[in-house]
Amino acid sequence: MTLSNADFSAIWLTLKLASLTTVILLVIGTPIALWLSRTRSWLRGPVGAIVALPLVLPPTVIGFYLLLALGPNGFIGHFTQSLGLGTLTFSFAGLVIGSVLYSMPFVVQPLQNAFSAIGSRPLEVAATLRANPWDTFFSVILPLARPGFITAAILGFAHTVGEFGVVLMIGGNIPDKTRVVSVQIYDHVEAMEYAQAHWLAGAMLVFSFIVLLALYSSRKTKAGWS
Repeated sequence: MTLSNADFSAIWLTLKLASLTTVILLVIGTPIALWLSRTRSWLRGPVGAIVALPLVLPPTVIGFYLLLALGPNGFIGHFTQSLGLGTLTFSFAGLVIGSVLYSMPFVVQPLQNAFSAIGSRPLEVAATLRANPWDTFFSVILPLARPGFITAAILGFAHTVGEFGVVLMIGGNIPDKTRVVSVQIYDHVEAMEYAQAHWLAGAMLVFSFIVLLALYSSRKTKAGWS
């Protein structure tokens, strides 16, 4: 028994979704994490709690409210329809939005920890050398926080690959459009196609092990350097 064309299509869609989600999360998660690690504002608690919500909320709850918001009667749905884009439910764009929200803490929190570990001393030194904020970020913060970026990218990518509840609620089960690997496995089990399910589930198991091995190896290397 080998993987079918539908299986390969689901794998490709999953990898594309996880890659795009990870890039978006690194772009928007970096300023959020940097702000959370430096600010003394009272908003730090509420913002941090909102970012961490996907860690405690069931995926179906997030998917349900996103379905309402992105649907034809939701505020985002009204906005996208006014732009002539239709609704984002049951589309790849909707999957991306759901994945970004659901995987956000897995990117923001490692980055926040990495930024906090830098401390204020390197930034003070950069300020005395008259470095502007962009120079400080790219020349000081980014190199020192590199292990945090690696961890955030690995966790964000892996978590998106393993999504089920959110993507099923928002995207449904449309071949070549919203059917990702987790949904494909579910379809195989429902159809009692256990051999095909074993192939995909086994691939997910190997992938998860490799991701965790890479993550712990990078942390061990970092510890060895320090």
